[in-house]
Amino acid sequence: MRQTRDTSERERYLSSFRTFEQSLNGKADTPLHQLRRQAIAQFAAQGFPTVQDEEWRYTNLAPLLHHPFQPALKSASLAEADLQPWLFAGPQSPRLVLVDGRYAPELSAPGSLPQGAKLLNLETALQQSPDLVLSCLNHQIDGEHHALAALNTAFLQDGAFLHLPEGAQVEHPIHLLFLSTAPALPAFSSPRLLVIAEARSRATLVETCAGPQGRVYLTNALAEVVVGEDASIEYCKIQQEGDAAFHLAHTRVRESCRSRFTAHTLSLGARLSRNQLDTLLDGEGVDSTLNGLYLAGGEQHVDHHTLIEHAQPRCSSHELYKGILGGRATGVFRGRIHVRPQAQKTDAYQANRNLLLSPEAQIDTKPQLEIYADDVKCSHGATVGQLDEEALFYLRTRGLDAAQAMGLLTRAFAGQLLERLSDEALREHLEQLVADKLAILGGGRP
Repeated sequence: MRQTRDTSERERYLSSFRTFEQSLNGKADTPLHQLRRQAIAQFAAQGFPTVQDEEWRYTNLAPLLHHPFQPALKSASLAEADLQPWLFAGPQSPRLVLVDGRYAPELSAPGSLPQGAKLLNLETALQQSPDLVLSCLNHQIDGEHHALAALNTAFLQDGAFLHLPEGAQVEHPIHLLFLSTAPALPAFSSPRLLVIAEARSRATLVETCAGPQGRVYLTNALAEVVVGEDASIEYCKIQQEGDAAFHLAHTRVRESCRSRFTAHTLSLGARLSRNQLDTLLDGEGVDSTLNGLYLAGGEQHVDHHTLIEHAQPRCSSHELYKGILGGRATGVFRGRIHVRPQAQKTDAYQANRNLLLSPEAQIDTKPQLEIYADDVKCSHGATVGQLDEEALFYLRTRGLDAAQAMGLLTRAFAGQLLERLSDEALREHLEQLVADKLAILGGGRP
């Protein structure tokens, strides 16, 4: 039985939606707005999840609900120089920037894209290619069971759209930058991303979600990725929200025959964050890899949920998530591999490794296998521990002090995942971000 929701909090968002709907100025009869109306009804039926929901047992949204969030109506004025903390690529890399959920053309850059490829804001894409966009938009989202995904769709104003036609090969990383400015407190934005990669296309995508320190705001993000036959997509999600912010995100991926999808998720910021990544292996011969690294300290709470759905035969999946927690931080990892009866010859591996830098840091980890086929090779595991005392002692005998020895081992623990990134500039950028965060946690001093 679903617990009765806090009706006052729910009504606040329903009231905000009515105001938002009135601001559309004659656009209420479009197909997009029909999706919005359906989504707000789905949210109204569910309300916010609570710890009574199995999927949210270890992540309590009560701190978020204390704040009367309203849709972000204004954005602070930004210049390209303001983007420097989050940029890593050269001028040939395409970049699309949204500020508080709105497209910022003056901050975006076309970069170098192959013929036929399109990187647009979602509003423009709906005008230019409505049939293509609507054929995929919201098709992977189950709003009846995911209230926050429904809430994103309800308040969808704009987003990022990437279309890679058949055979398109993008040589430089595509950067999608979602910034929150929180000029009026407290505000929430609903970033949206839709990627359609057709057969034999190839690209590296980098999604960054970031915002200012010390300001309370909410980012409720939703992404849909469609990977065509024999396509190869490398997707990197960087969460760098401010220390007082809340970040909730859901990414859904559908993979076709012989496609290759690799995800790298890096969580560094936010007071409370939750990333849910679901992928459907919907064709034979798919190869899917999910990598994740999360670092948290102070009173931070970081949650990662993953679902790898093996729906067809002869597919493989590889998953490794690592966490480093200091201070009084809390972490959650819940990964599930689901193998359907027809998915024979599945090869799946899942692991979660956690390093606790203080006695007050906590992690709740639960890797899961749910198998309904009999000819499979599947394994999973999880570890939680501190730095190896023998390794620390060995390094001390070689002339390092305690801080140096701890930093070396901690960076090595994180480095295993960063080495998996294919783009050198991106890898160097993330290495610096991780080093900066480890220095704050006390585990990364040189």
